[in-house]
Amino acid sequence: MSGVSGRHPSGAEHGGIFFRLFFWMFLIFLLCVLYIVRHPILRMAGEFWVVNETPIDSDAIVILGDDNYQGDRAACAAQLFKSHFAPRVIASGPYLRPYASIPQLEAHDLASDGVPASAIVSFPHHADNTHEEAMALSPFLAAHGWKRILLVTSNYHTRRSEYIFERTLPAGSILTVVAAPDFEYDPNHWWGTRLGVKRFFHESVGMVLSIWELRNARVRTAESGWALRFPS
Repeated sequence: MSGVSGRHPSGAEHGGIFFRLFFWMFLIFLLCVLYIVRHPILRMAGEFWVVNETPIDSDAIVILGDDNYQGDRAACAAQLFKSHFAPRVIASGPYLRPYASIPQLEAHDLASDGVPASAIVSFPHHADNTHEEAMALSPFLAAHGWKRILLVTSNYHTRRSEYIFERTLPAGSILTVVAAPDFEYDPNHWWGTRLGVKRFFHESVGMVLSIWELRNARVRTAESGWALRFPS
């Protein structure tokens, strides 16, 4: 009876072991690198949502609805008005009740920040999202012949608002987006708070939906030629 010879690992088996070892070492190294540079990456992701353009002389300042508890959007719009960038501020926002609306709150904040009542234009509506708000504002602005628009919204909301309004405003409008600082969202440390994380992912999902909804729409606004972007 012949003896059974012992089995020895083949070259292929040795190669497979080394390959797996190399793969796991590379994966651990990659994870370590990502951990070390996570904050710069997260800051870049957070800053992506912020568009802040140099204000130019315009026909109207538009505040988008749903300002935060501190009224940061209204405060930013008031500062633009007092700097003489536009002769009027449009307070836009949905109705809260048949007898009350977000624009009433915005008008109160604007007046508290020194904007005269004669310069405040209230625009209540029934829109449920930014796209619907843009669709409501577009004919309103066109009817008044206001083509140069300073759009004020919260910093985290500016990228998506710009994308939507560029494709919704009347053709030839000149759009400048100004980011209002928001205590709920710090683009340099958004991952450190629950509200910051919520805002970041809400905008991420919202942007995807906006791209889908406006997939057949083209940019309708004109370039101002001298509106420059700068980091917020």
